[in-house]
Amino acid sequence: MLKRERQSFILREVNLHNRVLSVDLSQKMGVSEDTIRRDLNEMAKNHQLIKVHGGALSKSFHLSDSENLVYASSGKKTIAHKALSLIKNGMFILTTGGTTIIELAKSLPPELNATFITPSLPAAYEYIHHPYIDVIFTGDRISKSSKIAIGAETVAKIKDIRADLCFLGINAIDADVGITDNDWEVVQVKKAMIGSARQVVALTISEKLNSSQKIRVCGLDKVNVLITELDPGDTQLEPYRKTGMTVL
Repeated sequence: MLKRERQSFILREVNLHNRVLSVDLSQKMGVSEDTIRRDLNEMAKNHQLIKVHGGALSKSFHLSDSENLVYASSGKKTIAHKALSLIKNGMFILTTGGTTIIELAKSLPPELNATFITPSLPAAYEYIHHPYIDVIFTGDRISKSSKIAIGAETVAKIKDIRADLCFLGINAIDADVGITDNDWEVVQVKKAMIGSARQVVALTISEKLNSSQKIRVCGLDKVNVLITELDPGDTQLEPYRKTGMTVL
């Protein structure tokens, strides 16, 4: 694989998943980790991503609020608009973090009166700008790569909540494997959120369909609704409809 092809693949992966590991990239592309490290160093110097120990982070999520830098911004706005149909006044709503959740937060109508509970600093920051929304931040130690509160205290707080909805920003989803991620501590937080909500709604752009990461969050039997930017009747969504979940 040529360097240009490798770096194009790396950029897509980091934009899709916000965080990538060198070892995973090495396996997927069949090249050495030394080659990956050289590519990541070069791409960091060119301001395409953020190089960290063991991998890289997406610039669009970690350095700027500019819509021009958000990957698949149009699709995420469509997802946010669909998700609004599930939100009612008086609800207690759990949300994770990520750019799709931020689009949802920005789309909330100003007259909405609800309580949003989140471990995500960027999401909490968006919620506090709404006049009738109460915000509960489940604070503890902050993960720098995800901007989410992690750790035992966060998990314990979430387990004490009985929410109406959980909006789950996801890293990867597959009809057979389920929802997966690449960060062990973030996965523990997401598991707690899933267990504390009456309904779980997964939000994802279609590029993440049929993909998987190393750590399992849950099977699709735990997900009530899947929202993508696609038309619900799109053939790509057929394997997910067959699981019994609602697809919007």
